[in-house]
Amino acid sequence: MGMVLSLGSVSDATIQRLLADPPLVWQIIAPDDPDVYARARREGADRNRPGFFARLFGAPATTGPTPAAPPPPLALSDGEGLIADLDKAWHGIHFLFTGSADDGRPPLNFLVAGGTEVGEEDVGYGSARAFTAAETREIATALATVSDDELRGRFAPKAMMAADIYPGIWDRDPDDDDTLGYLIEYVGTLRETLATVTGHGHGLMVFLS
Repeated sequence: MGMVLSLGSVSDATIQRLLADPPLVWQIIAPDDPDVYARARREGADRNRPGFFARLFGAPATTGPTPAAPPPPLALSDGEGLIADLDKAWHGIHFLFTGSADDGRPPLNFLVAGGTEVGEEDVGYGSARAFTAAETREIATALATVSDDELRGRFAPKAMMAADIYPGIWDRDPDDDDTLGYLIEYVGTLRETLATVTGHGHGLMVFLS
């Protein structure tokens, strides 16, 4: 399957709830699985229990107060939830935006860095990251200053292969596999997604799975 980067629209109020209770992220990522949130809460509680040796040397059997009852489900407003994914093009797009593999100047490094991690809830390849509505507007504004033609000019197959840009397909013969076209197609998806998100006044959630 490989690593796919997904994008979701989340209001600032929803972001605050996610940060306060990270397992709630599953109600956005997997809304059709009603049990995954409860499982995540149980697993989080298990991680917080002291181990055998800690208990042996006097640690209490539980830490902190008894877990509260689960909060009510997220009530997502119009336009919130998962919107799109960038397939496996995300790392190549990041390279076009920043010229780097895992760094780059914000806000256009947002596909691999920045935002606020939604706790320690592993949703595939680490935690989801959330960008507030204001941060998302900054991303959209920055992207609007970069044309597709400029991004095409930054396509550098040899440098991308040397930098190990996932998924390592950039030196293929363009007559057989138009990898640059693949990237530009998903840049279009990203532009549309940001327009939708900012049009609702929402922020952005980014995660790899």
